[in-house]
Amino acid sequence: MGAIQIVLADDHAVVRSALALLLNAEQGIEVVAEAGDVDGALQAVLDHQPDVLVLDLNMPGTQTSLEALPEVRKRCSGTATVILTMQEDPEYAVRALRAGACGYALKEAADTELVEAVRCAADDRTYLNPALGAQLAARPPAPERRRDDLTEREVEVLRLIALGHTNAEIGEQLFLSSRTVESHRANLQRKLERSTRAELVRYALERGLLGAGW
Repeated sequence: MGAIQIVLADDHAVVRSALALLLNAEQGIEVVAEAGDVDGALQAVLDHQPDVLVLDLNMPGTQTSLEALPEVRKRCSGTATVILTMQEDPEYAVRALRAGACGYALKEAADTELVEAVRCAADDRTYLNPALGAQLAARPPAPERRRDDLTEREVEVLRLIALGHTNAEIGEQLFLSSRTVESHRANLQRKLERSTRAELVRYALERGLLGAGW
């Protein structure tokens, strides 16, 4: 397989350069374009059709970073987006994932988080900063919205999927085999008529399964 191709978007040139050095130093990862605003990021994505867009949450442009995510999904369905930000409020992480991001990493931990987030996104998995994920997991779900004929176990599996855990990690937490977790995931996809992990994540967010929601 070829290298994971990345478009890197941040409005600070020094930060962009440092992040590009970090990513290009990793085996199997290549930054193919950079941008300093949202409009430039969208154009770079259209031009290069990368595997992953690394996008600063607060960028200048004719629309915000989060407003641009649905357009990225629509016009470049093969491009996954990782939000990189200094914003530590878990509400922003929920909004980013709801808008279509596959990852939410913090700049202060970019040296340890960003590469993992990029690899997860390229592999159609969700990445969420561990501290923010712990805060979201600790929130009680909204019982009145937990329906659609899901069992309690399926809700537990869905929440962990939305928090970015692999089948093996879910199995360890719930004391299930990977095959059983995969069976639950298949049932979730059938019941909810969602075929991808990203669609399951958005469903969990929309139903308030990671917290109170909006």
